[in-house]
Amino acid sequence: MSRAVTAGGGGLLPDRHRQSDFFLCDIFDAIPKDDIASMEHPLFSLATRPDRRILEYEHNATRITVTPSVRGLATIHDKDILIFCVSQLMAAINAGRRTSRTLHLKAHDLLVATNRETSGDAYRRLKDAFERLAGTRITTNIVTGETETTSGFGLIESWEIVRRTPQNQKGGGRMVSVSVTLSDWLYRAVLSKSVLTLSRDYFRLRKPLERRIYELARKHCGRQAEWVVSVDTLLKKSGSASPRRVFRAMLREMIAAGHLPDYHAEERPGDLIRFSQRDPVIDTPPPVLGPDALQAARALMPGVDVYALEAEWRGVWARSGAPRLRKPDAAFVGWVKKRSQRG
Repeated sequence: MSRAVTAGGGGLLPDRHRQSDFFLCDIFDAIPKDDIASMEHPLFSLATRPDRRILEYEHNATRITVTPSVRGLATIHDKDILIFCVSQLMAAINAGRRTSRTLHLKAHDLLVATNRETSGDAYRRLKDAFERLAGTRITTNIVTGETETTSGFGLIESWEIVRRTPQNQKGGGRMVSVSVTLSDWLYRAVLSKSVLTLSRDYFRLRKPLERRIYELARKHCGRQAEWVVSVDTLLKKSGSASPRRVFRAMLREMIAAGHLPDYHAEERPGDLIRFSQRDPVIDTPPPVLGPDALQAARALMPGVDVYALEAEWRGVWARSGAPRLRKPDAAFVGWVKKRSQRG
């Protein structure tokens, strides 16, 4: 995976959690995935304060109305939760495991995987994000999974938080686990694999506009050499509420900072913006191991959690560029042999 913007300073968030922390759960070695429809169309607010506007968007044959709850529209940072869920589902599908619209997550894992702090305030913000995601209503005819329907739905259908409450204390307590039921619309997109890979550095982008522009570049440039778009079209597709001149100034600031993962952006004559690939985006699905390989790992390292070993190995595989493996079982067993020798 590209690490083009890992240098500190500038407008990037720090890389709060080292990759080695992710081995506790194999979801952390799932490559981040985003659904194509919400990358293409502006469903999330870029505001940093409660946004209670009703958004109307129409482009070609696609029509969208986004209606907020009293807590405001779901934000582009709230979308981290959906990206986490989509990534977990795609990892399960690629591994041949059964999936469901309802996901049971550890709150701490979600925060770490999306590069968020794990303070008490971070847990409170997570709850607020769930409320905005469930309260924001979408009415659209977007096609997902080769099906076009005009319908209304929430970004998530429901959510539930389980807390560990100190003895003799009612209310409060530490958020332990979260149950999330995705909308049928989003789940259908995952099942049809209407998703794209994101750079892990997406979660380090501070500014909402940078995140949104990266999504658009990833969707439209993809593996092509370049994508050239007018400022007017980019303004419309971004969902920004800024006037055109302010939006252009923000684009220039973003271009000068150069924080976008995977893509280089530059101004072109005629009020155009050109995006070109800087580093390749890895779309290779994680390797799937057979039961014989896992059994061999148990024999090599008795008493060690073999699934934790599998997760660690997948992490090494991802960091090495996610190469295609002709014999993943043999590669895994060979790695376990070396791992066992280190103790």
